[in-house]
Amino acid sequence: MPELPEVETIRRGLKDLISGKKIVKIEILNLKSYPNSQTDTNNFVIGYHIIDVRRRAKLLMIDLNSGYSLLIHLKMTGQLVYVSKKLRFGAGHPNDSLVNQLPDKSTRVIIELSDSNLFFNDQRKFGWIKLLPTDLLTDETYFSKHGPEPLENLTLTAFKNNLKKRLKSNIKAVLLDQSVIAGIGNIYADESLFLAKIHPKTMVGDIGSKKLADLYKSIQQVLQLSISKGGSTDKNYVNAEGKKGSYLEFAKVFRRDNLPCPVCGTTIIKIRVASRGTHLCPKCQKVKILTR
Repeated sequence: MPELPEVETIRRGLKDLISGKKIVKIEILNLKSYPNSQTDTNNFVIGYHIIDVRRRAKLLMIDLNSGYSLLIHLKMTGQLVYVSKKLRFGAGHPNDSLVNQLPDKSTRVIIELSDSNLFFNDQRKFGWIKLLPTDLLTDETYFSKHGPEPLENLTLTAFKNNLKKRLKSNIKAVLLDQSVIAGIGNIYADESLFLAKIHPKTMVGDIGSKKLADLYKSIQQVLQLSISKGGSTDKNYVNAEGKKGSYLEFAKVFRRDNLPCPVCGTTIIKIRVASRGTHLCPKCQKVKILTR
């Protein structure tokens, strides 16, 4: 599953490519991938222009000047491939569909634009494109169950208050809980906790105000760095130019078990926390952090 930096990287690429273009036709090759009526598609999609491409957590939103939006979730193997006479850009699961002739056997939806096509490919058919009124997006179940965006209007006070709702849970589990903060996955939880020098098993109630402030800054720093590097490309994802992200080349602890810590030289270890493989430095990240 792509994390926030990967989806944000895709959003930025698509925004430059498709903003202002008119949708002239939608060809549905798999109804599960596009669970919308033909009547609504004709009334609110066909003939309208794309005015913006946004993101909420791991969901992409293509806003139209009809007052409706196409919500896109790539899930595990989804792709968005933009093809024009002069340009071709792929985003998503990096199989041969990014470069081969389209449509192919994995193509589920074709969005025909005024001078190009946007192909929605999905090998496993878990991804989807939904059509909803733009002003009702916040009522969508996917939106309501997610917490605030870590890089958008999340103040330090709000961050602390959200975490304090789970005082008896370990901090790694809380960071992975999308209802607390949206978009943080395993990679970025490990990296943020390392930078803040917090052990992943530490209970939220045992982390003092100063350490929470350190974690707040670390999360923003890690996510911004990953976005600037095109995301992590954790096996499955490439950015909007079909290039693999490079963040993992700069990771401090994630997938660096048995290698020396870049700060103190202690061997990085891998343990299980919140049912996930977790990387940390046992010297830099002590089990109990009670600094207040």
